[in-house]
Amino acid sequence: MPSNRRAFLAATTAALTATPTTSAAAAPHPRPHPFRDPDPHPYRDPHPHPTTARGALAELLAGNRRYAAGHSRHPHEGRSRRHVLAAEQHPFAVVVGCIDSRVPPELVFDQGLGDLLCIRTAGQVLDEAVLGSIQYGVAELHIPLVLVLGHERCGAVAATLAHLRDGTPVPGHLRLLVDEIAPAARRTRGLPGDWADHTVRAHTAWVRDVIRADPAFATARVAAARFDLDTGRVGLLP
Repeated sequence: MPSNRRAFLAATTAALTATPTTSAAAAPHPRPHPFRDPDPHPYRDPHPHPTTARGALAELLAGNRRYAAGHSRHPHEGRSRRHVLAAEQHPFAVVVGCIDSRVPPELVFDQGLGDLLCIRTAGQVLDEAVLGSIQYGVAELHIPLVLVLGHERCGAVAATLAHLRDGTPVPGHLRLLVDEIAPAARRTRGLPGDWADHTVRAHTAWVRDVIRADPAFATARVAAARFDLDTGRVGLLP
């Protein structure tokens, strides 16, 4: 047998009789696909959404404590989470809040994509669109909790007080906001202390009571809270 053929057969026999461990050790590591960016935050949810109003409120307040302390987890923001939510959503709370840029509910409560159904108007003023949106969350998505969130130094409240105090004109569509907040401002005008903060609390509680009294939302718990811009803390209102 020619020497070159003997060498070929010997090499082939050695390759066929190599152990799996030897072959695996010799195999190079797979290179990442040049067009696939691996998700640095794959979706893993060790804490499923709460299914009761009590659990939902506890989750919101726990998230707010993290936010206020500067320990936000920023959950549910990865690409895998987006893929899961593309098919369906199951938020655990409706938050009716103000449009103020300093009070984004997802940040204030340290929640992420698919966690909250947020409805925001200036001074959390109600109208039919807001009520219909709440009903969608409660009746169609079966959300157990509606939280009305007011906050200190609200611009809509400040405009209302200025109008009541010295007749400052209210232009255009802003009139609706003032008309809705004015009753709470009038009720609290004689109280000692900060008139603006009294108005925020009274108006937020009134919005809660209107939602709570509506039979369309009978299956949900409705609560009210106030956000403190200075501390970052949310406190429930009586």
